[in-house]
Parts: sequence; structure tokens; C-alpha cells
Amino acid sequence: MQHSDTVVEPRLHWLFRAIGVIERAGNKLPHPFWLFWILSAILGVLSLTLAALDVSATLPNSGEVVAVKNLLSLNGLAFAASSALDNFAGFPPLTIIIVVLLGVSVAEKSGFLTALLRMTVIRLPKRLITFATAFAAMTAHVMSDTAYLVMIPLGALAFRAAGRSPVLGVMVAYVSTAVGFNASPLVTPGDGIRTGLTTAAAQIVDPHYVVTPVALYFFSAVSSVFLAMIITLVVETLLAKRPDVNDDVSHSDDAEQQQLTLSPTERRALRYSGLVFALFVALVITLMAIPGSPLLGKGGGIVNSVVVKNISVFLSLLFACVGLTYGRLTGSLPTLSDLPAAMIDGIRQIAPVIVLFFAVSQFLAYFEWSGIGSLITVGGADLLQSVEAPHWVILLLIVLAISILNMVITSGSAAWSILAPVLIPMMMYIQMPPELAMVGFQIGDSVTNPVSPMNAYFVMALGFVQQYRKNAGIGTLMSFTVPIALAILVAWTAFFMLWYALGIPLGPGVHIR
Repeated sequence: MQHSDTVVEPRLHWLFRAIGVIERAGNKLPHPFWLFWILSAILGVLSLTLAALDVSATLPNSGEVVAVKNLLSLNGLAFAASSALDNFAGFPPLTIIIVVLLGVSVAEKSGFLTALLRMTVIRLPKRLITFATAFAAMTAHVMSDTAYLVMIPLGALAFRAAGRSPVLGVMVAYVSTAVGFNASPLVTPGDGIRTGLTTAAAQIVDPHYVVTPVALYFFSAVSSVFLAMIITLVVETLLAKRPDVNDDVSHSDDAEQQQLTLSPTERRALRYSGLVFALFVALVITLMAIPGSPLLGKGGGIVNSVVVKNISVFLSLLFACVGLTYGRLTGSLPTLSDLPAAMIDGIRQIAPVIVLFFAVSQFLAYFEWSGIGSLITVGGADLLQSVEAPHWVILLLIVLAISILNMVITSGSAAWSILAPVLIPMMMYIQMPPELAMVGFQIGDSVTNPVSPMNAYFVMALGFVQQYRKNAGIGTLMSFTVPIALAILVAWTAFFMLWYALGIPLGPGVHIR
């Protein structure tokens, strides 16, 4: 009898097979820059066809009839060429993110933000280390993607210093940074990008509609605490009780302890930076309190004031003042000439985003000019009204659909650039404020970040895990991140539904009823 030498490989679990399919499909997608030019080409062909068929839509608000125009006609080509510079220069997120980052870059380059996070972790009792790490990650979102680079090693060091598994610390830091990326007690550059895109989309329906970077502040700030609590609950009741977690426990050495501990100079600099922060805020409030202050809006309103509408300018100045104070006292920014250098470094980091924005701004302009945007949004709004679905059901579908889409398109700015021009006007036509759709997107865009192989920091987190557990693989990382991601999806969505049911404002002046 002959025996076969063929070795039968064990069949992979269905979850990992599904992840493999998603990863292969996502890897075939072009760079987002080219994706938007491909979409523009598709838009051109579609406009040619619909214009030839004399397709049009009637806008519900004004009764205006909008006919589809051929983007590939001479008029379309003339529009594309003549408006290119204006499309890019007038793209709302562009100026907001650059202005905010000018100040945030100073605070980051000086070391202030990192020191603040270290203080957040080490000041709390060891029994609160999980919550402290998770909430520090929520605060770190002000640093954009740099939050991953700071929080993941910090999480490992903090847990090891507390006599707990550094692998668990990596997981807590990575998941907290990824899954709550759109929730923070601070206004972040990401808020500026999303609200800028939302403003551009909302002005398709209402040219005067403005969504400020603090439009969702109440919900985001409370969500940051809520998510830190949920992550802590899942970690302490489930993940920390895994038998293999104890295998990674080891005590930190003096060098690692030193990385966590703030020096006397750093503590002194933090105190003075905090004083500058308080004085800056007090000065702005005092100037707004002056009777007839030009900083206030019409009728002395705060919501429509110069400060709220241009919050990015004040945030940039605030971070620059705080960062400069910290940098001068610690020596990280010894002279004023180091200030523009820090700003240049910050802008250099977002060069890829600026390049992407050029393509996005052109596509959105073509989308609006062609009339296809009006056609799709009016048709979608009519469909939603015909099925008479409650608003909460629509919001739930938005969260679920985007959480699935985020597995492939992990760039939040790219995804929202595609969805906002359709989703926002559609919501407005059925009497839903744009901010509600934006919350639904932010939840869906966050919850699947830590489990998506397309997330660039997924591999980086795995690399840190392998420093402490050599045989760790994708399955190891997934076994930690999936339970937290699922818990956050359910809990945060339910929290949003409760917030909506109670009619609590999402931010200053943003009412949802």
C-alpha cells in the first residue's frame, strides 16, 4: 500500500479567511489620490449618458429644476480648467487643518503633548492604569496619526511598570487610539477636516450652512470618557483574565521607568504651560464679556461668535503659546527661531493629505457642477421618505454600513470625501441636520479601525507585540482587538441612540430636534 507524502494544512478559521479576503481586496484599491481621479472619470461618463437622456431633478427646498450637465463637453472641460485653482484654494478643510497644525506642531515638537500624556498615565493609581491609558489615547488624538507612535510604546511601558503584561498595554493603547479616533476631550485636526467636508456638502443645499470644528464637541468629549470606560471593562473582565497574558508579565528596568517619569524641569514646565493655558482662555472669555464685543455674534450670541466660527485660529494660538512656553523652559525650543521650524515639520507631515485634497476638491466641484449630486441626493431622499423609515433607523444603517466600508477604506478623510456630498444633502432633504450624519460616520469610521488589516498601524502594533511575544501573529492581535471593537460598536451606537432620543445638543448650538 502506498502512502501519500502530502501534508494537509489545517483549515483556517472563517474569521481569518474573511480577513484575508478583505486584505487582498483592499490591497487592489488604488492610492486615494488616483481613486478620486478614477471617480471623476466615471462621473464624466455618467454625466455624458444622463445629459443625453435629459435627466433632471427638482430640488425639494426651492423647487428649482436641475438638469444633468455633460462634464465631458467643451463647457465641462472649460469649467474644470477655469475652476481648478478656486476649487483647491476654497476647499474648507485645507485651511482649517493647516492653521490648527501650525499650533499643534509647536506643542508636539516641544514635547508638551507627550509629557502631558505621560503625566496622565503615571499620576493615577496602578489599579486605574487601563482607564488612564485608554483616556490618554483619547486625548492624544489631537496629535493625529502621531498618537499611535506615542501611545503604543507608552502603553507597554506603563503596564510593565505596573507589573502587568506589556502586551496587554500595547493592545489597550493601540485599540484606544484606533477605535476612538473620532472621540476626544480636545478639538483635533480631524474635527477640522470632517467639519470642513461637511460644510462643503451642506452648502450644496444651503449655501449659508456652516459646520464648525466644535459642532460635535459635547458628544465627542463625553464619548471619550465613555469609550475609555467600555475599553477598561472589556479588558479587565475578559482580556486580562486570559491565561496567556500572565506569560508576558515582567518588571521594568530603571531605564524604562525613567522614560515614564517626568523630570523636575518637565514638571515645572508643565505647571507654567498650564498657567499659560488658563490665562489664554481667561483672556478670550474676558474679551468676549465686554459689552458689544466684536468677538460676539449677532445679538451678543456665543454660538455664532468669531471665536466659535474661527475656533481653529484660537486653538492654533493656544497650542503655540503653550508649546512655546514648555519648549523654552525645557530647552526643546530654545529660541524663537525654532518656532517656525516646528511648524514646518508639522506641515511636512500632512503633505500627503494636502496632495489628496487637491484631487478631492476637483471631484467635489465636478460632482456639484454636473448636477449628478442633486440627482442622487433627491432620489435617495425620496426613497427614504417613501419607506418612512424612522430617523434612528437611518442613523443605525449609516453606522453599520460605514463600519463595513472602513475595513477596506481606512482613510477617514478619503471615505468622508466620497460619502459626504451624497449623504449630507440627502439627510438635509429629509429634515435631518448634517451633524447627525457626521456622528454616524464617525462611529462607523472608528470601530473597525483596530481590526482592519488595511490600517497602516495594524502592522506597527503587531511589531510591538512581537517584542514581548516572539510567536505572535495577526491572529494574536485579532484575538485581543475584535472583542473590544465589537463591544465598542454595540455600546457606542447604543449611547448615540440614547443621546439622540434625549435630544441632547451635539455641540454649541447644534440641536438635533
